[in-house]
Amino acid sequence: MITSHTMPDILYQDNDFIILNKPANLLSVPGRGPDKQDCLSARVQLQFAGALIVHRLDYDTSGIMLMALNKPAQSQISRLFQAREIDKTYIAIVNQHPSEDGGSVDLPMRCDYERRPLQIIDHEQGKSALTHWKILHRYPNATSRVELKPHTGRSHQLRLHMLSLGHPILGDNLYGTTETHAMSPRLLLHASELCFKHPASAQTIAIHSPSPF
Repeated sequence: MITSHTMPDILYQDNDFIILNKPANLLSVPGRGPDKQDCLSARVQLQFAGALIVHRLDYDTSGIMLMALNKPAQSQISRLFQAREIDKTYIAIVNQHPSEDGGSVDLPMRCDYERRPLQIIDHEQGKSALTHWKILHRYPNATSRVELKPHTGRSHQLRLHMLSLGHPILGDNLYGTTETHAMSPRLLLHASELCFKHPASAQTIAIHSPSPF
């Protein structure tokens, strides 16, 4: 039963929004089938019946996720996401050491229809996808900690863009190699920061969730 599962940690709450720390290996919304009904939104709605989904994180990804507590707030914050007026920052551990200290990946993406849910780079039919990245630390074991700032919000964008650089995220069972998948028991990708201007108060809301890895 969903009622037996733990409520995710609340990082921020007011009359309009609740911001939570999603664990890795938890769906954002229900999937198909009775075995995929446990998810962050269902857990939150047990305590906040009117909570509404605004955006999603991958099942494998941990970190900051925002939900609206009423329909007007959902509409307002959805417009901010669509206008790209919400700043998001992720932390990841990738394989090997990139030769540069940072840069941008501007590669259009679309669904790989024959291998859903995989995404692919497609310069003809893909939708624009832009990620800014920079190295935070190069480790002696030939892995690197990187900061990722997606300008767009395509499904699997960060995972595919880091792969395109030749540096897949460790623990990635979809885009990594057998070796890099085996290097971590979970995907080492965490939504660490979220910053936006509150639609009602115009106050800047800046939320931080330390990386668990």
